[in-house]
Amino acid sequence: MEQMINKVEHFIYEINQLHKEVSQDYFETNKEERYNLSKTITHVPVDYILDYRLNLHECINDYLMRGLSPLFFVYRVKTHESIMDKLERYANRENKYPVNGWLNDIFGCRLIVDTETMELIENTLDKWKEQFNLKNWYKKDKDGYKAIHVYFKNQNNVYFPWELQIWDEKDKKQNIQAHRSQKRKFILNRKTMMAQWIRDY
Repeated sequence: MEQMINKVEHFIYEINQLHKEVSQDYFETNKEERYNLSKTITHVPVDYILDYRLNLHECINDYLMRGLSPLFFVYRVKTHESIMDKLERYANRENKYPVNGWLNDIFGCRLIVDTETMELIENTLDKWKEQFNLKNWYKKDKDGYKAIHVYFKNQNNVYFPWELQIWDEKDKKQNIQAHRSQKRKFILNRKTMMAQWIRDY
């Protein structure tokens, strides 16, 4: 069990380093376009966000090919449509929030571990937060979905945060069902919005 928790620690370290490297490479070649993501969405152009997403989608596999960890994990880059949906929801809220407080998962990856390891991770994350300068972490338990979410930003408000989801093996089935339900709602909402747009047009 000690070996497993060490592997998870190394994985978190590697993701943190990868986030730093990808961010440095991207913003070093885009020196003129830098926005403080601790500001609200009114201060950050949508195209700026979508350009970062597109670059990440195109390049992330090149970074990952070098290998991160012996642990099995899955990952994804958030879709254009999903980002736009999130932008619309937060832009229309009365209370405005910093962009890096809610658009924190353009890149996301997931680990699944056993219950005992999950408990050890929860008890160790505060130490890792200080050790690796993680943005934050929290336990999510909503609508049948249970996980620990960890966020990376390398103490830089210019960098878009990344997300790591850590699942307990025993919650895998219900978490997958919860994700599917969320996706169905997202697709239905997009269809409704498109139909409304067509009618208005």
